Amino acid sequence: MPQTYDLILKNGRVFTPGGLAETSIGVRDGRIAAIGASGDAGEVIDCAGLVVLPGAIDTQVHFREPGLEQKEDLESGSRAAVLGGITGVFEMPNTKPNTDTADALADKLKRAAGRMWCEHAFYVGATNANARHLDELEMLPGAAGIKVFMGASTGDLLVSEDDVLAEVLASGRRRVAIHAEDEARMQARMGERVEGEPSSHPVWRDDESAILATRRILKLAREARRRIHVLHVTTPAELELLGRNKDIASCEVTPQHLTLAAEDAYPRLGSHAQMNPPIRSAAHRDGLWHWLDQGVPDVIGSDHAPHTLEEKAKPYPASPSGMPGVQTLLPLMLNHVAEGRLTLERLVDLTAFGPQRLFGLTGKGRIAMGYDADFSIVDLKSRWTIEESWLASRCGWSPFTGMRITGRPVGTIIRGNRVMWDGQLADQAAGQPFRFDETIRA
Repeated sequence: MPQTYDLILKNGRVFTPGGLAETSIGVRDGRIAAIGASGDAGEVIDCAGLVVLPGAIDTQVHFREPGLEQKEDLESGSRAAVLGGITGVFEMPNTKPNTDTADALADKLKRAAGRMWCEHAFYVGATNANARHLDELEMLPGAAGIKVFMGASTGDLLVSEDDVLAEVLASGRRRVAIHAEDEARMQARMGERVEGEPSSHPVWRDDESAILATRRILKLAREARRRIHVLHVTTPAELELLGRNKDIASCEVTPQHLTLAAEDAYPRLGSHAQMNPPIRSAAHRDGLWHWLDQGVPDVIGSDHAPHTLEEKAKPYPASPSGMPGVQTLLPLMLNHVAEGRLTLERLVDLTAFGPQRLFGLTGKGRIAMGYDADFSIVDLKSRWTIEESWLASRCGWSPFTGMRITGRPVGTIIRGNRVMWDGQLADQAAGQPFRFDETIRA
């Protein structure tokens, strides 16, 4: 008897658990009902010439709401995400007020309802005050887990002392996300900053500030028997160390650190290249690629951290650190695939399988029967230029504007809904909170 579906994707190459296959996908009630589907459907999308990937997830974004909406908000940031082929995001807690209480988390979820275009979860920021209650906060619906800033960045969340870090790691059981820069070393080196010279940023926040913090948090995590996730790793030495501690530590790299190099970025972009941890040398960038080839990084995160052009125009070091990136994550990485630095299989591992595996995302990260029908549909051969008019972030700029690349997100489908196709959005935002295996209650 012929099957009926809500949606069929046909004629595309599909990244199935067995690899790329020319097949069709049938979707019913927001989930994958069949691979190799035939029959009738309420909607049929012809994917000829395209590749259907599991929905790409960006596990580190700063959408700035509440309190900093002049830079970004949940609607504009998630709109940028889906235009870039991203089906879900983990959003960070350094807003105003910080997301460090149950009420603040509930407020973000309320703000997201009917406004966010993609799936979402929100990190809870660790503080000296809430350290003993993190085991309760991390289990709340919509919580991505706990985020720790060991070094000061945008905002005022900071947990820099080992005794408080140990208390944080002792409270709860989910994987803890870590911004690993050593605050004491950076405070001692503030004299290395040169007025008006963003190129001094990686001199101030040097390799040692990163590796020292990473060593400290690994020691504390092992003592607490707690899993950690080290964000935006910028030095090959850290990746080598993390590779020897995979039983407790996962890690992330960003497209910016894999693409930009200090020798070119600071003279060309000035403070637009300024972020924490910094863009470092071409040798650092090449070292990240070496350890990526060795399989050490588990995920790619954009660390989307927008600031307005007016803020960025301030002379360094008054200029804030951070750059937008959620919309360019997938295009940049597709370009690296096209140029032979990365396989498509490894890209899927970093953007879909990795997030699902590390964080226990329920029903996400795979094209398999019963999973949510989340797809990033791409044209691997499309050559195009990143232009300002394409950008949706409220900040209105990107360090990659004008870059000619190969590989373009064509469609973003979430739970069987065509959210974006060929640059056009659906009529209504309908993103939902992620669910996590560790927090599902009977």
